[in-house]
Amino acid sequence: MVTQVIGTSASDSQIFPTEFAPTTRLGLEQRRDISVRALAGSMPISQIARQNHVSRKFVYRQVSKASKALEEVFGSPLEDKAVLFTLPVTKNWIRQLVLAQVLIGHTSFRGVVEIMKAVFDYHNISIGTIHNIVQDAIATARPINDTRDLSGIRVGAHDEIFQAAKPVLVGMDVDSTYCYLLAEEDHRDATTWGVHLLYLAERALRPDYTIADGGSGLRAGQAEAWDNVPCHGDVFHAERELGKLAVYLANRAVSCTSVREKLEQKMNRARKTGRGQKLSKRLSLVRQAEASTIRLADDIGTVADWMKNDILSLAGPELATRRELFDFIVEQLQQREQLCANRIGSVRRMLQRQRDNLLAFAGVLDERFDELARQFQVPADIVQGICELQGMDQNCPAYWQCRQRLREILRHRFYDVETAVRQIMSEIPRASSLVENLNSRLRNYFFLRRYIGNGYLDLLRFFLNHRRYIRSDRPERVGKSPAELLNGVLHPHWLELLGYQRFRQN
Repeated sequence: MVTQVIGTSASDSQIFPTEFAPTTRLGLEQRRDISVRALAGSMPISQIARQNHVSRKFVYRQVSKASKALEEVFGSPLEDKAVLFTLPVTKNWIRQLVLAQVLIGHTSFRGVVEIMKAVFDYHNISIGTIHNIVQDAIATARPINDTRDLSGIRVGAHDEIFQAAKPVLVGMDVDSTYCYLLAEEDHRDATTWGVHLLYLAERALRPDYTIADGGSGLRAGQAEAWDNVPCHGDVFHAERELGKLAVYLANRAVSCTSVREKLEQKMNRARKTGRGQKLSKRLSLVRQAEASTIRLADDIGTVADWMKNDILSLAGPELATRRELFDFIVEQLQQREQLCANRIGSVRRMLQRQRDNLLAFAGVLDERFDELARQFQVPADIVQGICELQGMDQNCPAYWQCRQRLREILRHRFYDVETAVRQIMSEIPRASSLVENLNSRLRNYFFLRRYIGNGYLDLLRFFLNHRRYIRSDRPERVGKSPAELLNGVLHPHWLELLGYQRFRQN
């Protein structure tokens, strides 16, 4: 969004972002104040920019001008050589630095040795010493991992990831992102999963439900250990497989079109010599194959779009309608299965087998919407209509017509009901994508497995659960760790939890 600045000079008559003031209107005193505060380093550049309603780029320009002025008067900047603070280097401080390099910087053991020599001229450290420091941290971290209260977890995400061809069993709290299970095993069968889940149940873990893919061992193990806890399906995997099928068929249609175009060019050249009839039958067959392939690709693309945006989306109809639509999708796939049996068949069987699990989230939505309807004393279908409204295109007239109809029915209660519906929808997870995110973070620590063995997962689980988020798409997570989000209780820095006293400037 932009706005025209009124009353400025000719050079200022341009469009400026609403969040930034026109910098040409800043006086010399304001520019000087911005430069001084930025050079002093008393507050972040972004905060200075926000306070003065300018961009960070503008602040950096003022800093550059001020630095050049200081250099002209005093020569080289004094702050480059000034002692900012003194640091008492002890063995405990060295150990903290080693752990920080390994866990925050993803530095290998040999890299830590090189940094200590290059920056601190410290040569009394070896790979064996670093190994012992990390092992001591693992011994301290394990009991902390085992004493966290897990009773507050309502929805868990389970999955199996692989490292060095070995399965790693993972369990995470969807709301706080706290990882309560991270264990490398030789097998991923029902017994292995059941043992871990029984142990977690002894620590008061009893979620309302979990989310997982179609892994048979995972689901069987949970059924044996937590007999009354349902396991919902992960819609991401279903959408991905159906999407991959649509892309494959679309690419095949493009290939058929390319073959047809080349054959037409070849036939045109043959006609000039009077031999075009030899290719006419072949071209006719290619055109038929192309038309059939394009039609199939279009149909599967439409099916994939329906599944993603209408059936498996949060903004959709009630569970009974979703089931009917889901069965219709499966039927359409089955009718076209003979056209590409090896691809369509596997996707159709997967969807047919996992229908109830994939749509389980819709049942939770229906229950929450029924409670909301009773709370506001409105018909349940009106609440459902507001849910479906959230999935409509706001640029389409149908959206505003539907919205106006609902407003006329609910009158002054419309905005309250809509806010409550949106809140409920934001609280209903449908995928175990948090586990996939964890997998990507663990890949940065594979070197630890080579150095210290399987115990590194215990250390990583401690570190990731007690390291505070610097930034997040969800503002309530910023500045807090998963452990703090889980229990609502603040804890010391993760280095202090390991028994170290952190350095603080006076």
